[in-house]
Amino acid sequence: MNATATRKPLTQSRALYCLVVNQCATPGLGSIIARRYREGCCQLAIALVGFGMVMFWMVHYFAGKISRLINDLPVDENMNLLLFKFGWIVFGIAWVWAWFTSISVMREAKRNAERELKAPPLLK
Repeated sequence: MNATATRKPLTQSRALYCLVVNQCATPGLGSIIARRYREGCCQLAIALVGFGMVMFWMVHYFAGKISRLINDLPVDENMNLLLFKFGWIVFGIAWVWAWFTSISVMREAKRNAERELKAPPLLK
């Protein structure tokens, strides 16, 4: 039997949950919950790479500041924000992609709800 034939159709409440997770928690995770595995894994990987870049920059920046303070060296005010900015851009790409996937999931759930309303009742 085909795995897609046994799945329950996506409901509007589950689609809304996926949208909230995608936009407010982790880009890609809501897509995975909505069974968009390929898109969700790509979004999650891109978001983690962007987040990792920002965290790497922050650790490097603050470690440098602390090192200069401990060694009584003047604090270097010229900070290189390239990695920080690029990390946020990469994360933003994943977030925007997750937004478009969330809209697609909401539309699918709406179509499922309309199809369910139009379906005749099952006879037992």
